[in-house]
Amino acid sequence: MKNVLIIAAFLMATTLFAQTRTQVEGQRDELGKVSWFRDYDEALAESARTNKPVLILFQEVPGCATCQRYGTSTLSHPLMVEAIENEFVPLAIFNNKGGADRKVLEAYGEPSWNNPVVRIVDARGKNLVERVAGNYSPKGLFTAMKQVLEDCGDPIPGYMKALELELTATDAPVKEAYYQMYCFWSGEHHLGNKEGVLTTEPGFLGGHEVVKVVYDPATVTDLQLTNYAAQKDIKPAEGTSGYRIAKKDHYKQMQKTDFVYLPLTEVQKTKINAGLHRGKDVTYYLSPKQLALYQSIRGGASAGAELYLLPIAEGWEKMTMMARK
Repeated sequence: MKNVLIIAAFLMATTLFAQTRTQVEGQRDELGKVSWFRDYDEALAESARTNKPVLILFQEVPGCATCQRYGTSTLSHPLMVEAIENEFVPLAIFNNKGGADRKVLEAYGEPSWNNPVVRIVDARGKNLVERVAGNYSPKGLFTAMKQVLEDCGDPIPGYMKALELELTATDAPVKEAYYQMYCFWSGEHHLGNKEGVLTTEPGFLGGHEVVKVVYDPATVTDLQLTNYAAQKDIKPAEGTSGYRIAKKDHYKQMQKTDFVYLPLTEVQKTKINAGLHRGKDVTYYLSPKQLALYQSIRGGASAGAELYLLPIAEGWEKMTMMARK
């Protein structure tokens, strides 16, 4: 019965649109892991009904290597997929087909047999932001999505903010710093709470407990981070040679909770671990599917494996497979 509960909760977050959108399982790489509308008028009607913008993917299917990479990278990150499916109405238009696809292509002046292009439009089909073309990175698409939500006055969900930090950690120039403290359990949650800190990692260096921090220098400077740390009786470590991770102590606050049964990004783990110590409602950082799984476990469903230990894509796939069984 408990397994039935967990499956039902997950499926509610995945199959509400199953009758009118593509089935992710078995679809071509060019489409990623997003479930897409394929009818333009139906997508606009859904936009009018839900007051959500339409995210149109003009894609070559089957397509070139660039088209395939866009699908397997940008359109397959679990949190990006969640954002596209929950904050927008996803519509895929094939740019190498005739019929209804060709009509939409011509209406927007998009070339056929082209690399991926994304437009975000309102319920009347009017552009809400400059088309995303030539930038095939996750950050390029995310930036347009965020701008539209902000321009429409819609709040940016916590999981999208976590995704933005995750993309910063992988795409932008970031810095590392090592801090020494009496206990890296407390050091990790103190430093992880600071704005601009992307990830934390406990370890040992020179016979001391330390925390390795990856941070965004565009948000917090080295001096600001060091001054913040000093308020917590934490100081910069001397040198970096000989550092080794204390793997079993990573995210110690979170290890005591049901969050360990969720697939999570490193940024989500860092912020959840830091927030738990302060009594924050850290479900703020969860996407709809993550939240559905968490709530079902809290409601008595069988927890399963500790998915937080796996890379996010691998953990997400295991969560999806569990829901299908």
